[in-house]
Amino acid sequence: MSDRNRFVRNVVIKALILFAVVNGVFAAVNLMPALGRMSLYNTLLPGRTRLPYGEDPQADYNLSLFNLEAMFASHEAAARTSPGPLRVMLIGDSATWGFLLPPEETLASRINRNSQGAVRVYNFGYPTMTVTKDLLMLSHAVRYEPDLIIWLVTLESLPQSKQLASPILQHNAGAVRALIAQYRLHSDPQDPRLASPTLWGRTLVGERRALADLIRLQMYGFLWAATGVDQAIPAQFDPPQSDLEADEGFHGLLPPVLKEDDLAFDVLAAGREMAGGVPLWIVNEPIYLSRGANSGIRYNFFYPRWAYDAYRLMLADWCRAQALTCYDFWDLIPAEEFSNSAIHRTPRGEAILADSLEALIAEERNGR
Repeated sequence: MSDRNRFVRNVVIKALILFAVVNGVFAAVNLMPALGRMSLYNTLLPGRTRLPYGEDPQADYNLSLFNLEAMFASHEAAARTSPGPLRVMLIGDSATWGFLLPPEETLASRINRNSQGAVRVYNFGYPTMTVTKDLLMLSHAVRYEPDLIIWLVTLESLPQSKQLASPILQHNAGAVRALIAQYRLHSDPQDPRLASPTLWGRTLVGERRALADLIRLQMYGFLWAATGVDQAIPAQFDPPQSDLEADEGFHGLLPPVLKEDDLAFDVLAAGREMAGGVPLWIVNEPIYLSRGANSGIRYNFFYPRWAYDAYRLMLADWCRAQALTCYDFWDLIPAEEFSNSAIHRTPRGEAILADSLEALIAEERNGR
């Protein structure tokens, strides 16, 4: 073998060894959370007013990713501010996040405008409907020292059978298992949907898509800062379904009995425990009430009347037993003020809910 060939061989061998060592160290140390905390937001870029979520990144100037540290580092709450107004954290589903609403029309933004600086509301809602997903978000939100937590819930987020259905939970299996263990939740920690990554999946190569997402989140931040756009809203969309099937089923359950064990009240109890001494309000969020075919059987696409009525009674009884502050706004908003689903609100619908919540928050603030 010539000296030149021997040199090339040695370079290749050393490169392969270095590649293997770097990937091995990356997998062993698990650097993804630390990399997620390295953010241009709240320094070079303004913090986002809601957590990153995007179905069309190039149009939304936003994207969905699974690195919780990066998601929260991009949020405006991560900016360290001096003590001031009452700090309120909103937790909930896509309606709380503000689906089909620009950032300035979301529930949090409207309450902030209504209060004229007396309170500061932070939006930690996130799309997908499961209260276990909400609990995961709450576990990070409490780092920012809230004075009040408002958790907006609806029946569709509570069936035990769908608690682990959200991708954000499935891609954060370790954190979810820790919550299950710490708060004795009923979900199965060995549920196959909670797929822990393999050793190869934790390497630099295995995490290449996640690493690319971290970079893209920073790059889209420049477009978000320049335009204020974090969701491309179509000019037209289908309204909530008004004519409904004559179906009384709800997630495999049939009338007349809905049991407390069918619903994830254990997760709500965990949220109360997680909040510690911080006041926690549970708000049953408004729903669309159909006036079309079979509306005497179902309120909307999600809910047969028997199940939803039983849920409301059950939630009220549970709140009393837990001595929790709960509000039931189920029929607060007219049907015409829902956008494309039984929970997503128009700007006017959002304003109605914001006015009601802001008045309650003002009472809380004045009573402190």
